[in-house]
Amino acid sequence: MGRGGARIGAGRPKGYGRYQEKTKPIRIPESMIYSVSQFIEQRGYKLPLYSSKVAAGFPSPADDDMEARIDLNELLIKHPEHTFLVRVAGESMINIGIHDKDILIVDRRIEVIHNKIVVAAIDGMLTVKRLIKTEKGKIYLMPENENFPPLEVSEKNNVHIWGVVTTVIHAVL
Repeated sequence: MGRGGARIGAGRPKGYGRYQEKTKPIRIPESMIYSVSQFIEQRGYKLPLYSSKVAAGFPSPADDDMEARIDLNELLIKHPEHTFLVRVAGESMINIGIHDKDILIVDRRIEVIHNKIVVAAIDGMLTVKRLIKTEKGKIYLMPENENFPPLEVSEKNNVHIWGVVTTVIHAVL
């Protein structure tokens, strides 16, 4: 009779463990074990969302009830494999709240249509603008600041749309 080794049907069936999927052993520094365990238990890093609203007009009574825990990746990124971040340089979009040094979340999977805010490469230079398609078939990349001219997209310039802006991360300090 043989001893040791894998036996057919022995062990826990795949997908029935604590995480309901296959697992893989990894090595991590001992100082990070608690943090990594918490991350895995919560299935990501989630911040508290309180049920009370914050008045932007007159103050309202405070409410301490926590509504849920929110994972910012789930809230802000719909297509992770098609999403990237880019930092803004300049003020051509200031009238819609996109400022110098803001961070944009850009999704490559969203359809590029009229009136969307896009990140585009024009002759190798990146820019963020509103995409405008006219009834006559012309396409413009429009700034949201009257001090900047619209950019007409034509066969003369090499234009590549990188993606649609979904979120602006703007520091208030």
